[in-house]
Amino acid sequence: MKALLTKGNQAVEDLAKQVKDRYYPSYHIAAKAGWINDPNGLVYFNGKYHVFFQHYPYNENWGPMHWGHVVSDDLVHWQHLPIALAPSEDYDLDGCFSGSAVDDNGVLALIYTGHVWLKEPGDDSAIREVQCLAISNDGVNFDKQGIILTPPDGIMHFRDPKVWRQDNRWFMVVGARDKDDVGQVLLYSADDLRHWQFEQVLAKTDDPDVYMMECPDFFPLGNKYILMFSPQGMKAKGYQYRNRFQSGYLVGDWQPGASFKIEQEFTEMDHGHDFYAPQSLVAKDGRRIAIGWMDMWESPMPSKADKWAGALTLPRELALAADNKVLSKPVHEIQSLRGDTKQLTQLHLKSGVQDLQLASSQCELIVNIDLTKTNAERAGLALAASKDGNQSTLIFIDNQARRLILDRSRSGEGVQGYRSIALPDGDELALRIFIDHSSIEIFVNEDQAVLSSRIYPTHNERTIFLFAENGELFIEKINYWHLNSINR
Repeated sequence: MKALLTKGNQAVEDLAKQVKDRYYPSYHIAAKAGWINDPNGLVYFNGKYHVFFQHYPYNENWGPMHWGHVVSDDLVHWQHLPIALAPSEDYDLDGCFSGSAVDDNGVLALIYTGHVWLKEPGDDSAIREVQCLAISNDGVNFDKQGIILTPPDGIMHFRDPKVWRQDNRWFMVVGARDKDDVGQVLLYSADDLRHWQFEQVLAKTDDPDVYMMECPDFFPLGNKYILMFSPQGMKAKGYQYRNRFQSGYLVGDWQPGASFKIEQEFTEMDHGHDFYAPQSLVAKDGRRIAIGWMDMWESPMPSKADKWAGALTLPRELALAADNKVLSKPVHEIQSLRGDTKQLTQLHLKSGVQDLQLASSQCELIVNIDLTKTNAERAGLALAASKDGNQSTLIFIDNQARRLILDRSRSGEGVQGYRSIALPDGDELALRIFIDHSSIEIFVNEDQAVLSSRIYPTHNERTIFLFAENGELFIEKINYWHLNSINR
């Protein structure tokens, strides 16, 4: 594998010379060049946070998956390390697919899916997927240990292992597609990382359209257990499930040796256009932190013209509300990126447009809207907007539909459509908005909902407008910060 890693690392460095800045993120995780998708192996190990990701280093398209690797002291400033895994053996020849990382008594262990096409590349009708192990003493260089788990009889799609230690035993959940094309999550346990035994089908979809439950993650939150996963095949229902594939969670009770008693059915985690395959880790202070892929399969990716594709979301702290809803907010460490700041108060707009003259290519906003006075049919913000107003990403209140809408119909190259949530109850709407060169993440009422979407503005000067249609918009306060860049 060493020669293949050297070749892949050199390919990234060569390709990075062609990467342009116009869409490249200033403070989100992305590869130096090439393709990335699912986050893998999120772990706090030897005083550093490690994030791995599915990576193809040779060009901007999906290909045989490698594991890219970044580390951080603070969940904000990320340093690129050499590629950790490359497909090199007969059991992972066509890809080192997603998985997890654990600290095994001072050894950093990666548990991943080895993927092999049995017919033509890309033909899902004949594949072999097995769970594999690689280990490292220094957290940088990894040695493959081979296959540690094969699929049950009759199952080909068997991937994305998430491993954790509990009650002096290792546990693993794996996503699967049974012989009847029904998605399920399988649970295994072991005394070590090499000898696994089947425990149970932890969860099985009752949606006849869902044929696979990818990227499972199973963890305690509050006094419940969360099964976070990405179902494939789910059909849209009204405002819900509008993306190619979804990501969300089940809530229930579980303890080793018992079944998972589900109390709350599948709930989406993010309501934007671009969120998939979230994975979590436990921070050094005990917080549960999740990161997702901030893209979507079969969606436009104009950054490919610049020799890169794919980015990860900001790290998000998870908590469980009394009604079993998973709450999500940016980790507080993000505030360390704040630079120049401005504050605007008591803004009142009546049926018109107002340029706030705030640069919006890499910034954070907190916007407090008075819902008791705002009576416009539509009112909100135009973000990453051109001065002539021909391009912008809209976040606005639709008072007739009583929904909060993220509209990227004029957000730039390639993208279109809108996503929305029901307008929250209460007298005030608080929006915390993060804008990067090609993305937007909106946290509603601190942690009640999130909408994450990619945008691709083609203009260099990007500002922020307020707008109101057929009525008035009342904003109590806007706090604005320019966010500093992290190192590529």
